[in-house]
Amino acid sequence: MASLIISLLIFSFFFFLGTPLSSNYYQNTCPNVESIIKKVVSDATRNDKTAPAGLLRMHFHDCFIRGCDGSVLLNSKGKNTAEKDGPPNVSLHAFYVIDNAKKAVESVCPGVVSCADILALAARDAIVLAGGPSWDVPKGRKDGRISKASDTSQLPAPTFNISQLQQSFSQRGLSLEDLAALSGGHTLGFSHCSSFNNRIHNFNSTLDIDPSLQPSFASSLRRFCTTKNNVNNAGVAMDPSSTSFDNTYYKLIFQHKVLFSSDNALLSTPKTKNLVSNFASSKDAFFKAFVKSMIKMSSINGGQEIRKNCRFVN
Repeated sequence: MASLIISLLIFSFFFFLGTPLSSNYYQNTCPNVESIIKKVVSDATRNDKTAPAGLLRMHFHDCFIRGCDGSVLLNSKGKNTAEKDGPPNVSLHAFYVIDNAKKAVESVCPGVVSCADILALAARDAIVLAGGPSWDVPKGRKDGRISKASDTSQLPAPTFNISQLQQSFSQRGLSLEDLAALSGGHTLGFSHCSSFNNRIHNFNSTLDIDPSLQPSFASSLRRFCTTKNNVNNAGVAMDPSSTSFDNTYYKLIFQHKVLFSSDNALLSTPKTKNLVSNFASSKDAFFKAFVKSMIKMSSINGGQEIRKNCRFVN
């Protein structure tokens, strides 16, 4: 607990890309912002157990393109196709939670709290509601005005190998430790067959199935995701406890029962393999590392305004 408190103190004021973030940014202008957002997220989760996974994934996808500026929330308009309509993001959901939180915050503190901050806070609250750790979220992000579907090609893909993952993360100032810790977000949610079909059908010129998959697990995936299954929402849970934030994901990596090539890739280097082993054996170690990496990732920012409506620029 002491080390967790120290890490929170270290990161309670984070500076990135020239924009200072502070844990008490809204202390005088909107002191109840966190409790307002927490209630909205809690209400949503009560009715939709998939909301936490949706909010966490949305936050990741926001931060990995132009920083955490709420650009993933913007709607397509005219000839511009926005990030949320790019191929990796069409399955994002729970936007309504951010809409509801923004409406609630605006009713108390109009024009003060950015959509980017609301998303960062909602993602934290989602993790807590799913049984994960809590932390002080640095605040003060601004909302971006640019959102392009073409930029979603920059997102790390589930088919990435360790070199591709390391490059993607390092371009955003994130380390192998951050990669291993943030990958733990895959303990929540659901995956469509399209994200792991490469491992269970036509793996290469000689093998149909990725040999690194546990055989009975691969067989079960093939039953759910047949070559003839064209249902858009076909898929499986990320892990057996897919609505609980825990360290099951890391245990499954060593059992060769994870869905993505990118998950299995964490066994490819001694450093990431050791981290996976540590997180698999200690939920506390995973939680501490996850908190540190979430604060680091969510502090990448570069927006320009405070949107009145999260779906549209001012």
